[in-house]
This record gives sequence, C-alpha cells and structure tokens, in this order.
Amino acid sequence: MQAGVKGLFVLFLPLFILLGAHKFYVSVTNIEYYDKEKALQITSRVFIDDFEKVLEERYEVKTLIGTPEEIPDADSYIEKYLNAKFLVKINGDAVQYQFLGKKFDNDIMICFLEIPNVSLDKLNSIEIQNELLMDIFEEQKNILHFKILEKKKSFVLIRESNKGMLIF
Repeated sequence: MQAGVKGLFVLFLPLFILLGAHKFYVSVTNIEYYDKEKALQITSRVFIDDFEKVLEERYEVKTLIGTPEEIPDADSYIEKYLNAKFLVKINGDAVQYQFLGKKFDNDIMICFLEIPNVSLDKLNSIEIQNELLMDIFEEQKNILHFKILEKKKSFVLIRESNKGMLIF
C-alpha cells in the first residue's frame, strides 16, 4: 500500500508543482503520436512569467504574453526561442516542428507543436533536447513524457542532462 501512495505522489508531483505557489522552475512536455493525423503532437507547459523573463533577457522585448497588451509578434518570439532551445531528432536526424499556437491556464502557457507525416513503421527513435529556460534559471527542470504506441517513458531533464530518448 505504501508503494502505491508513493507512486501516486511521483505521478502527480508535476501537477502539484504547476498548481502550487510558483517557487519552482519547471516545465512539463508531453509527446504523443496520433495515428489519425500521422503526426507527433507536443504540448509544453511553462510558467508565463518565466517565459516572459527569458524573452526579455534574450531578445530585449516585453511581449506581455497572455495579457490584453500582448504584442502582435509575441508568437514569433516564442517560436524563435522554442526553435533555439527545444530540438527534436527522429532516427538520429533533426526535424522541424510546427508551432501551432498557445493557450493559457492561469499562470501557465501551453504551447502546441506538431511534427506531421511521421511514419510509425520507419520510426526507430525519438530524441528530445529540451533546454527551455535553462539559460536563465540554473535550477530549471524540464519534465518530458513520451506516450507513443504502447511505450511510455518519462525524464527529468536538467542543464547537465538535457536530452531524453525513446527507442523502438
């Protein structure tokens, strides 16, 4: 019974971190394959204020993400930063993803990414390098969850170990 409670705690820890007082530097990214669309769909949840800070420091712009005053080209800055810090390799080759947009849940920004035209019969490995916010927050942790076919795997990425790979 005690192991079950511990397992539930570990499972829900990212949720508690995201919903609790913002004292932690963490993002949570889910990568799933959708057979109907033949695509890898990626959702990444990050604190808005942390993302604002990194965009301001990196690009010297106040985007005001998620507010009525959000600048018109905020998405282009978000996409530019994601392309620099969130990299995907399929079968060892770097692939581009599409930034589909974002939505907000309280103080969290959820970014939607997609890699179209992914063939499962040719899929040997997926590698994610996630350095989001690590350039300004030394204690940043990026949680990565893969759910593809029957395979599920999770990683906690830090500066010194910022890659996770799922092998088929």
